[in-house]
Amino acid sequence: MPDPADPKPGAYRPFVSARRPGSSPGAKPRFRVLVHRQYLDIWNSLPEQVGLESAQQFWDHVAFTADQHPSVGSSSVMKGKHNAAKWAGYSKTIHYEISGAGRLDYQYNANSSEGTKGDTHGVVKIMTIDLSSH
Repeated sequence: MPDPADPKPGAYRPFVSARRPGSSPGAKPRFRVLVHRQYLDIWNSLPEQVGLESAQQFWDHVAFTADQHPSVGSSSVMKGKHNAAKWAGYSKTIHYEISGAGRLDYQYNANSSEGTKGDTHGVVKIMTIDLSSH
């Protein structure tokens, strides 16, 4: 099975696997968590920027309950031109505040058939990460 973080030469895959910071989850996630390549370095340094606990809480939220309000932290549906779903079947853009340090914006699809296997699964796409105070 090909690794989504290492596509074939010549292939362009803008989203790659966003692994859980620190350690693997204790249970199988409902959603596959992907991050846009341009934010991969920021994603990988997220524990140093916001703390391991906050980074894990965000990942756990989007991996297990992306279609619900988070139990820790706050989120809201973006308004205006930024809220529209970018891909068919995806949610509007969700804006997640992470430990006062910034925000992560994502969209989810609970029944995506993207991927090489064509199986139905949940997918979360982290579209932007902004760790500057706003």
